Amino acid sequence: MARMTGGQALVKTLEREGTRVVFGLPGVQLYGVMAALRDEKAVRFIATRHEQAIGYMADGYARAGGGYGVGLVVPGPGLLNTTAGLSTAYAASSPVLMISGQVPRANIGRDVGVLHEVNDQLDAIAPVTKWRKRVVEIRDVPAAVQEAVRQLKTGRPRPVEIEMPPETMEDEDEVQLLDPLRIARPAASAHDIEHAASLLLAATRPVIYAGGGVHGAGAHQAVADVAEYLQAGVAQSAEGKGAVSDHNDLSLGASIYGQSLLKKYLEQADLILAVGSRCALAGFKPEQQVIQIDIDPDEIGRNHRKTFGLVGDARATLEQLLERLRATTPPRPSRKAEREALRAEIAASMTQEPQASITRSLRDAVPDDAIVVAGMTQIGYYTRPFWPVYRPRTYLTSSYSGNLGYAFPTALGAKVACPDRPVVAISGDGGFLYNAQELATAVQYGINVITLVFNDNAYGNVARDLDEAWGGSYGAELTNPDFMKLADAYGVVGMRADTPTDVGALVKRALRLERPVLIEVPVGRMPRPVFFPPRRKPTRS
Repeated sequence: MARMTGGQALVKTLEREGTRVVFGLPGVQLYGVMAALRDEKAVRFIATRHEQAIGYMADGYARAGGGYGVGLVVPGPGLLNTTAGLSTAYAASSPVLMISGQVPRANIGRDVGVLHEVNDQLDAIAPVTKWRKRVVEIRDVPAAVQEAVRQLKTGRPRPVEIEMPPETMEDEDEVQLLDPLRIARPAASAHDIEHAASLLLAATRPVIYAGGGVHGAGAHQAVADVAEYLQAGVAQSAEGKGAVSDHNDLSLGASIYGQSLLKKYLEQADLILAVGSRCALAGFKPEQQVIQIDIDPDEIGRNHRKTFGLVGDARATLEQLLERLRATTPPRPSRKAEREALRAEIAASMTQEPQASITRSLRDAVPDDAIVVAGMTQIGYYTRPFWPVYRPRTYLTSSYSGNLGYAFPTALGAKVACPDRPVVAISGDGGFLYNAQELATAVQYGINVITLVFNDNAYGNVARDLDEAWGGSYGAELTNPDFMKLADAYGVVGMRADTPTDVGALVKRALRLERPVLIEVPVGRMPRPVFFPPRRKPTRS
């Protein structure tokens, strides 16, 4: 045992559990932790300009491959400001640890109105966290931090939160630090794997559907190996893009919508092996047999009734499933020509909307290993079905949370996790201005993200839909700053495209600079994408 403050116990335990970066915003109830972070050279602290960015940056750091993301905020408004980012991490099954202050011990639960008090903030963040704990005693800090890490590394990864009053962070006590966790993620049961193998061997046209859980489990090679053995094409959700490289003929992409070619192909499958997906948007036919691999038993069959579940780690389960298949029959005859024909048809079916030409220009400019964060804007929407992905963890979305404004700060976190790889954020003008102040953070810490702002001086999707189906736009027009002057004011490189398809050439220039770059792309109103769900009938004038 050693005598130390609660803040020191917290930071030393984080360091032992592999934390190397903490995103945060210092405040009066955090001094004990800030002092400990100052003295712990193995952990880097990155201060943001708003707490909303902290949740997003921690999420981007985690999903790009930095392990779990860590944030630090004051209680009350500080913690509540992070919940937009936590909701995205929750939707995307991203491991984020948020550490919050609390009001002084004597005032917890009294609702007397002391600084930053929210009574009770554990309840306030419950909908966007997997696990939460208030730590009051200094000696309990290491165990609480380790349990938080256990929650992040076992089962389905989602955000967790620890909160501590200032006395716990600042006072000293005898503390027993703990050895780092050793986590094993088990495969599904042998009995269930045996049954799944028999179903797969009986199927003549199996297809694999890969979701974001493939990335979480690091199951990319296992998915490709099973697909190769079965000669099953791999369709992906938006979050699963990159589960198999789009350079590989096994990948069928993610253009599953309406009556798309890939959707029709999926409907012809006599069995679908779903890996790491809730299958919420897949829209399988009710009569189709699904084998669903998921670490979370509550997800099995949630969105498709005819489901056989394999509850376990995706990589471990697939590896054992492949062993069972190989022990029974030789690999199946190649269906490469069939897949390549489908891939060619899908590529040819890409619409000629303005979004298509802009996306092609951008894809041609971005290296295969670059991380792209697709925001809630027209080009961001378009990339979900149509952006080819060649490496794991290189395409990030806000999943079903759909947060406007998340792309830029999430990209900053991704760049911190992967400083040697290009990172590109795709934003609209409305969304970018949610967190534009984090340009200062990018400059201060040398986080060289390339940020694209597609500027139509409106919340463009809303304006178009209101005009076309609700009798006229209202409240969706924007008055924006001069983005080039804004870039200059923050000390980042500013570029402006003459035409939208110039974006690729500008990105190539930006990649050579090794500096934060803001690229404005003036655009007009874009047509409603073909893959959007049907809207209400237009209102008659």
